[in-house]
Amino acid sequence: MAGLRDLTIRQLRALAALSANGSVTAAANKLNLTQPAVTLQLRNLQDLAGLPLLQRTNDGMLLTRAGQEVLELHERIEAAISACATSLDMIAGRTGGRVSIGAVSTAKYFVPFAIAAFSKLHPKIDISLSIGNRQEIRQALRGYELDFAIMGRSPPDVEVETHLIGDHPHIIVAPKGHWLAQDFGLAAVDLTHETFLTREQGSGTRMLMEQLFEATELQPTIGMEMSSNETIKQAVIAGLGIAFISAHTVATELEDGRLVALDVAGLPVVRQWFVVRRQDKVLLPPAQAMLDFLRSEGARFLPGAHAKQL
Repeated sequence: MAGLRDLTIRQLRALAALSANGSVTAAANKLNLTQPAVTLQLRNLQDLAGLPLLQRTNDGMLLTRAGQEVLELHERIEAAISACATSLDMIAGRTGGRVSIGAVSTAKYFVPFAIAAFSKLHPKIDISLSIGNRQEIRQALRGYELDFAIMGRSPPDVEVETHLIGDHPHIIVAPKGHWLAQDFGLAAVDLTHETFLTREQGSGTRMLMEQLFEATELQPTIGMEMSSNETIKQAVIAGLGIAFISAHTVATELEDGRLVALDVAGLPVVRQWFVVRRQDKVLLPPAQAMLDFLRSEGARFLPGAHAKQL
């Protein structure tokens, strides 16, 4: 709408603060403004939009569909301001630029090594790395703060550009000395009486494990649910059960013998690692350089875990 040409960044930030905090009072505190000042900003923005942007509910103030559209405009504008600031710093010679990367938690076993290698080539570039579960990184990718993310599956509701890094195998691990450790050619049914330690609901590893169970009609005992691979590894080592897990997360433990990979038919289950970015996200030269580096060199930083413990 033509009226939106007259909006201000203060109005958009008021809307974003309200969306994030749920009330005008909380938004005012966040912005260090008075409540009437925030209310005025929101009213003026709504007048410019010509449509209701807010809806009062029992859960607080929520954005309407029109409000969500304006909020996305705010995200794009804030990203553009940040990109401009980076460009100006680069032109002035104050910095080599900034790159903001997101990665699912399993990727933390190789992404820092890739970043370290890139930083040796480009020491002036400042790199920010955010680690989260699959849902958190997908949500971050829907915004414009991240330049790109390293993950397996991209959000289905965002137009993205993906670049393959390499394979991502998943295996079943057991503690040293497990009674099935020396058996070869196991069938999934041989694990029926085992207790599986699992990631939380919504985890990509958890979903892949459940797909394996369904495909093989395996119905094992499900033990403790844990929110990190590190906790699962320690629990398996302690003898609390076995686990379906990314081979990249247990490379060290397999090499030193604290864990063994069970030789089960159909394993490893191999997925892929990708660098994912929004198609409409404009990458500045530092981010483009990092993306190109991961595309060409990323595979060599993947842990060399084996599907079998020899």
